[in-house]
Amino acid sequence: MKGKKQLNLLLMKKKSKKNKNFNKNQKSFYFEDYIETNLKQKDISKSYISEDRIYILFFFFFCLIAIFSIKITSISIKEPQFLLNKKNNLDFLPLRRDIADRNGELISRNIRSYHAAIKPNLINNKEKFLLKIKLNFPEISQDHLRKKLLNGKYFYLKKRLTSEDKNKLWSFGEKGIIFESTQSRIYPHAELYSHVLGQIDDDNYGIAGVEKYFDNNLKNLKEIKKPLYLTFDTNLQYLMKKELEKSMEDFKAIGAAGLLMDIQTGEVLSLVSLPDYNINLRNDISNPDYINKITKGVFELGSIFKTFTIALALEKKLFTPDSIIEDIPKNIKCSKYTISEHDELPKDLSVREILVRSSNIGSALIAKDIGEESYKEFINKLKLLETSKFELDEVGKPISFRWDKCKLETVSYGHGITTTPLQAATAYAAMSNGGNLIQPTLRLGQTSKVNIEKVISEETSNQINSMLREVVTHENGTASLADVFGFNIGGKTGTAKKNFYGEYSDKKLNTFISIFPMHKPSYVLLVLLDEPKAAPQLVYNYRGHKITTSRNESGWNSVYVAGKIIKRIGPILAINNDEVYSNHVVEKLN
Repeated sequence: MKGKKQLNLLLMKKKSKKNKNFNKNQKSFYFEDYIETNLKQKDISKSYISEDRIYILFFFFFCLIAIFSIKITSISIKEPQFLLNKKNNLDFLPLRRDIADRNGELISRNIRSYHAAIKPNLINNKEKFLLKIKLNFPEISQDHLRKKLLNGKYFYLKKRLTSEDKNKLWSFGEKGIIFESTQSRIYPHAELYSHVLGQIDDDNYGIAGVEKYFDNNLKNLKEIKKPLYLTFDTNLQYLMKKELEKSMEDFKAIGAAGLLMDIQTGEVLSLVSLPDYNINLRNDISNPDYINKITKGVFELGSIFKTFTIALALEKKLFTPDSIIEDIPKNIKCSKYTISEHDELPKDLSVREILVRSSNIGSALIAKDIGEESYKEFINKLKLLETSKFELDEVGKPISFRWDKCKLETVSYGHGITTTPLQAATAYAAMSNGGNLIQPTLRLGQTSKVNIEKVISEETSNQINSMLREVVTHENGTASLADVFGFNIGGKTGTAKKNFYGEYSDKKLNTFISIFPMHKPSYVLLVLLDEPKAAPQLVYNYRGHKITTSRNESGWNSVYVAGKIIKRIGPILAINNDEVYSNHVVEKLN
């Protein structure tokens, strides 16, 4: 019995131990409870795994956002350098500043554009490709293109694509056409400022005009968001150009030019030279027809020099405006030359009348009294024989000459001496602004009185202004057609024969330099016509009479054009006011 009890106790201990081990994994002895419990454990395990995956994905997502943010910040901080770096994927060319006129009118800007490059190895059917190019771009040489394709090297098909060109090439569906992002310069006004703005090359570097002169300034990254402001007024520029174009038609001229400048500050408000060209089309600027006649052209300008001659005589107190030069001959011998008048003139003329009626011999006689050395000194003082300092590279240098026999006499009336229209207009500004030789400029805000030089007294300047007004108002004046009511205009004419290889021809260069308003001199306007012809079809309003003329002189063409220009631009300059009208009416009544 005792052995049996011990056996039962042993079995119970084993059973109890087994139950304890079983209870570690489940709460009940029921089979369904066992299954449910294990499923819950598996779900819990799966949930832990899902959460881990979410955390990992979130971490990677956060890292990507952080990297992207850092990249964007870096690019924004270094944007200019990024754009200028040719090693980057976009291959941007140098950025350039905008150019604007004095009123903020945009006249030059950089825009995104594209170059079309070719990878020959990606062009499957080269003959078909050549045919497409021939049909859509006939200006591209087929022979040259075929050689490029056969060469197999990467090359540019066309640079600075227009939107139309890009769409055409895109429609080809060729993998071998690569569109490279770049920048191009556009000129909203096309021809209007062609001789001023100049051009840039395919690499966005200035090669002419303002674009070249201010090249470094226009690429200044610190000022990239600020336009370069010029002194020009687009409205004035447009009106000047239209009148000069009309003058070329009326007088069958091969060219024309105009310059409007503030005589106190030297600011150039308008500069037009015709023929001009559309800058956006990249015309060949080496064509001599496209010369900037105002700054680069070097011409004999004729009788405009008589004003300088008489101004110097008055300044040296050799004469007064009313001094009489008696017994003026009809012609004089000077070395092997004969100097004569262009019209029949009285034998006795005052200094005032010599200028008003534009007497050649009268001017020569006055110059002889001045003397060669004094005259040379004055001409040099006016800087008429040196290269002008101006913000363009296209500036001409007058032709040097020797002051030999008869040179003093001929120079006195503008024969045998050359200068640029810009220099002549600047000298006239000094004649009328109180005697101060100013520095012409086309950059707004650059006016400075540091370099102003006194060339004549204010007294002499006032006397000259009175005479220049009479050139327009006097019954015998040569510029009557410029007497536009309300604008109080004065000026001097110049008619010169063109010199070709040392020989004078019958072809003329006619000039008129005007100052207005004369009661308060503010502006100088130069108008030049290159090889004009007489215009018998025009009906002139000459001193209240309707007449026609067949004369080819500045008084009948360049003066006429200047009057029309001033009539159109005067209101913009705000000079057509009550004060001007009052002065003009008084003159008429007297």
